[in-house]
Amino acid sequence: MNNIEIGLAKRAREAYTLDDIAIAPSRRTRDPHDVSLNWQIDAYRFEHPIVAAPMDSVMSPASAATFGKLGGLAVLNLEGLWTRYEDPAKALEAVRGAGESQGVTVRHLQELYNQPVDPDLVTARIKELRDAGITVAGSLSPQKTVDLAEVVTSAGVDIFVIRGTTVSAEYVTSEGAPLNLKQFIYDLDVPVIVGGCATYRAALHLMRAGAAGVLVGFGGGATHTTHDVLGIRVPMASAVADVAAARRDYLDESGGRYVSVIADGAMGTSGAIVKAIACGADAVMVGSPLAKALDSPGQGVHWGMEAAHPDLPRGEVVSLGQVGSIEEVLFGPSSVSDGTMNLCGALRRSMATCGYLDLKEFQRVEVIVDI
Repeated sequence: MNNIEIGLAKRAREAYTLDDIAIAPSRRTRDPHDVSLNWQIDAYRFEHPIVAAPMDSVMSPASAATFGKLGGLAVLNLEGLWTRYEDPAKALEAVRGAGESQGVTVRHLQELYNQPVDPDLVTARIKELRDAGITVAGSLSPQKTVDLAEVVTSAGVDIFVIRGTTVSAEYVTSEGAPLNLKQFIYDLDVPVIVGGCATYRAALHLMRAGAAGVLVGFGGGATHTTHDVLGIRVPMASAVADVAAARRDYLDESGGRYVSVIADGAMGTSGAIVKAIACGADAVMVGSPLAKALDSPGQGVHWGMEAAHPDLPRGEVVSLGQVGSIEEVLFGPSSVSDGTMNLCGALRRSMATCGYLDLKEFQRVEVIVDI
């Protein structure tokens, strides 16, 4: 690993973004129809490795039902507008209209999300997902997990997602009870996906705490301003490869327990998805391409919870435009050539071009640094 001397008192690791690397085909090619995109976490199997991000511009109960029936894992934000408002239509319209005119203010977003989360609405939204017949996954921040975990699990969630800018094995706070992930996960009867993290050591701690999946990165790539506000940013190619190494070592350490690595952030194109899996990811969490779908709640306008933080907002509302339905974003046909539609088709073709049959095999593909 190359270290760079910034000055006499500080050295830094050299790391790579997904833009810095490329796939290098070096063996036989295949018919894309022979390639499998199947992915499994715990007892749940999916037809492709794309996870819908828990963002209000991406997933509503209705769009989650659509996405789940198309073979993917849809995660609903259980601190979003759907659990704050019985009918969030007016709030959604306010954000979409302001975003399209580029006139939305952070203060306006903060006001909309100032409405408290209603536990009864959390239960109702989970029931909607269950009634749709899909795998039910809901997301909470580390700060809200202790308060709402019993509500969420009692409502019948299948997969519990704890997602934040950074999540550690123990969230310590002087206000209220701390979140000890190892004890928390042990007490649950459902698999837990947790993140973000960006280093080998942090990921290994989360795996030892019992996580079924680890989110790599900090999410919200197209909308967040975390680097500007907190100085935090992770080059995703290196981060995914580091966490994949933690998965390998934990597999040996635990005697065969496999933890899924899920790339979360900078997944805006099919090329980025391909390269994340090539670096070792089992699945990817996607936001902005799905926000551009005609049947998404954002309808071309995209934002994340970071933008609505009451004290330190770290995001913005962006207008991305619309391209097609959720099904077309996933499976085509594509009407654009920028890698934001037919995400599964692109991944399947890339794997076939490199000669691999499934996702685990494709993690062994040759990668070159292209800078």
